[in-house]
Amino acid sequence: MSASRLRGPLLTRRRVLRGLAGGGLGTLALGGAGAAQAYRFGVTRHTRALPGLTRPVRVALLTDLHYGLFIYGGSVRAWVDATNAARPELIVLGGDQMDYRADEPPTGLLTELKRLKAPLGVYGVWGNHDYGSFGKYYSPHYGPRRDDWPQVRESLRAAYAEAGVTILRNEGRRVREDLYLAGVDDLWEGEVDLGAALAGKPVQGATLLVSHNPDLLPDLPPGPGLVLCGHTHGGQIRLPLIGAPVVPSRYGQRYAMGWVTGAHGTPAYVSRGLGLSGVPLRNLCEPEVALFTLTPET
Repeated sequence: MSASRLRGPLLTRRRVLRGLAGGGLGTLALGGAGAAQAYRFGVTRHTRALPGLTRPVRVALLTDLHYGLFIYGGSVRAWVDATNAARPELIVLGGDQMDYRADEPPTGLLTELKRLKAPLGVYGVWGNHDYGSFGKYYSPHYGPRRDDWPQVRESLRAAYAEAGVTILRNEGRRVREDLYLAGVDDLWEGEVDLGAALAGKPVQGATLLVSHNPDLLPDLPPGPGLVLCGHTHGGQIRLPLIGAPVVPSRYGQRYAMGWVTGAHGTPAYVSRGLGLSGVPLRNLCEPEVALFTLTPET
């Protein structure tokens, strides 16, 4: 499945959200409601059994920060403060951390991410907008394609590591004796290799998988006990009764947000994310830091 065929929904989301912003919904939102909701976030709390755990673990998911478009250091600082206050043991960044042409490392973003505190570590995956930031493809926002985008990606991976964030690209880590964390590359712009990501999964213990794009869920192999995703923003602009007019997914609103189910009955959570894409507005779709208390099966 080629990235070029999958990029269509992204362009549709930008187009549709901008169209909404210019129409009746935009009139309401620009009057204050949508702009205020865009930057007012909450911490959502979830409790879920994860097969293989021997004791509980607290995991925080921050996804779709989109630093550099409508989001800057002050917003990230507030998200980091709220995350640290929740005292998670493990922190996961779900992709689309960046949304600008990354000719230089995102110093303002990395300065704030370096403050994240979690005894089991801070990990992340790449999303499609990260690849735009690397210069993999042309867009009016990112500018011309860069032939050296793979080198940009690796230099940014090193910059994240210096800030204490380990990017998992089709690989995993045993973060605790009973917990394996796996992360896959972006479905649209990267090269997904679930086999490589799960290759180190022990026979005993729990497996937590991170995929930026939830469209991966129907193709999951057996093994992961829970999948954490982002990408959709919950639609970002939602309307009463009908939900989100557009979701960047082949599956419409099936994986728009919240608890969903992938192949083999695998549970997954799709976060509404924190940042913004297309327009600096949200409606009925509060940004979230998602905090999970994962427990052993009883």
